[in-house]
Amino acid sequence: MNRSKAILILLSLILSAAAAFAQGSSTGGIKGKVSVKGQGPTADVSITVRQGEREVSHAVTDSKGEFSITGLTPGVYGITLRKTGLSVGTLEDIKVKAGKTTQLPDRLVLTVNEASIARLWSSVFNEGGYSIPNVRIELARVQSDGTTRKIDGRLTNETGQAVFRLSPDKATYRLTIKADGIEPQSKDVEIDGAMVYRIAFTIQRAPK
Repeated sequence: MNRSKAILILLSLILSAAAAFAQGSSTGGIKGKVSVKGQGPTADVSITVRQGEREVSHAVTDSKGEFSITGLTPGVYGITLRKTGLSVGTLEDIKVKAGKTTQLPDRLVLTVNEASIARLWSSVFNEGGYSIPNVRIELARVQSDGTTRKIDGRLTNETGQAVFRLSPDKATYRLTIKADGIEPQSKDVEIDGAMVYRIAFTIQRAPK
């Protein structure tokens, strides 16, 4: 490679870097975190960025429910959030400035669409097969590393049942029953789709 060719390549690299820097400093971005009410962050939410009636960019939330969109010209935008099994969410009047990333507030919370949810019915019986009311059932989500994150808890009703409404996304949940005088028990259930799931416990008296 002769000297003049090397100089031309170097100049090209410098100009490319300068152009990239100029573009980055003349555009902005949006980032945020999406959660499901009562369940925490959610992955695979489709984010559509709108300016007026035009769709200008797209993104998808990661495993932490986070997303980041760059390369937006300064202006005012709106976003639409969509995911199967959840309500559609929107946020308007998002101001984007050159060279800055707008952090969205912690109100990107979607609710479960009642028409397409997973229902987890849990029942508690005694050793004779009779329903037991007022037994506390705690619901936790089993994380990928094996740890659990508690997301709900309630008492069984007069028929010994408690119902949890969940996102239909594939996930493993752990139910634990607790009450005075009985041994705590836990069972795992895998949710994968909008349907009814049932799990039953038979209480065991704690040793005296």
